Amino acid sequence: MEDNLIVGLDIGTTKICAVVGEISSSGVDIVGIGTHPSVGLRKGVVVNIESTVNSIKKAVEEAELMAGCEIRSVYAGIAGGHIKAFNSHGVIAVKTREVTKNDIERVIDAAKAIAIPLDREVIHVLPQEFIVDDQDGIQDPLGISGVRLEVKVHIITGAVTSAQNIIRCANKAGLDVSDIVLESIASSETVLSTEEKELGVGLLDFGGGTTDLAIFSNNCIKHTSILALGGNNLTNDIAIGLRTPHQAAEKIKKIHGCCLASLINKEETIEVPSVGGRKPRPLSRQILGEILEPRVEEIFSLVNREILKSGFGDSIASGMVITGGGALLEGVPELAEQIFNLPSRRGYPQGFGGIMDVVNSPMYSTAVGLVLYGARAMPKKKFRIRDQHIFYRVMERMKKWFKEIKII
Repeated sequence: MEDNLIVGLDIGTTKICAVVGEISSSGVDIVGIGTHPSVGLRKGVVVNIESTVNSIKKAVEEAELMAGCEIRSVYAGIAGGHIKAFNSHGVIAVKTREVTKNDIERVIDAAKAIAIPLDREVIHVLPQEFIVDDQDGIQDPLGISGVRLEVKVHIITGAVTSAQNIIRCANKAGLDVSDIVLESIASSETVLSTEEKELGVGLLDFGGGTTDLAIFSNNCIKHTSILALGGNNLTNDIAIGLRTPHQAAEKIKKIHGCCLASLINKEETIEVPSVGGRKPRPLSRQILGEILEPRVEEIFSLVNREILKSGFGDSIASGMVITGGGALLEGVPELAEQIFNLPSRRGYPQGFGGIMDVVNSPMYSTAVGLVLYGARAMPKKKFRIRDQHIFYRVMERMKKWFKEIKII
């Protein structure tokens, strides 16, 4: 049973979520979920190891109880303003006049051979398309005849320390990390359809500490970026604007929040708790809308600027998909349509069986996506923090060279 289990661990700024998936003959079934408020993260980056470890332990225990299993390894999500991505290109000569698996690995290695600062680590190398003798648009070149093989790849890098802190937190909670996955890539596994990826789509993961953008076209990823603004900024604005404690502001946002003031009935009122032992006071819901609208508008405008800057604005033919906890805010799809001038919808997790009704919310998209990513990527080696040591990586590379020398 344990060989068939895959666990996605979404280490978010507002919540830590563990989702257990079981591989069955029909696909992936979600069999357990555990969540716990996140303490120790700021804007997607670990700032307190001990608090994060405790939150992970509690979320994992809850998931273990629900699934009736012991969790040993996880696929962990990574986000934060330190993530940087760019496109690269690699070219090699095909030795045997027919593209082999070794050729595909060599051309991807050639595309990766670029100067990356020592404080950064490659998280993903995602092939966009292969070109064999000027024939472009090839998704899988294995077995195709040719003498020249090219590849276009999307390389995602992150700060070494941030990646190591995530692994360290998981290790301290008694877990191995099978892989680290960019959260917007994970979310895309479950909220986007193949047709959307083919036609061109923008995925916006509106989280607590960050808002992640991923642009897909022709079934491959074209651009990724992360904005260090999210739902926590909305909570902060409510707390200051309505002079109410942070916990109360978060509750008001979840229950009464609407980011489009024109959708709110002017007669509606809400009760706002006060600070310093004063009595709660009634307030028009319209005022709450007027606080939230400019902030969400600002976040979406910054994302729109990033889309235009990337040069892939014309590739988003099927529109925007907004997921993550922030997508639950009333009025988000309507405001997104106004800002992006594109059809927009909320992204709900799909493409799995099991307890579908329990995880049927945009806030679980990343955790469910990590499970589906893991199911597609299996089997992979588990690594602990010590494996990240530079000596280990040099030894691995040297072993690979010696193998290639023997082949030649």
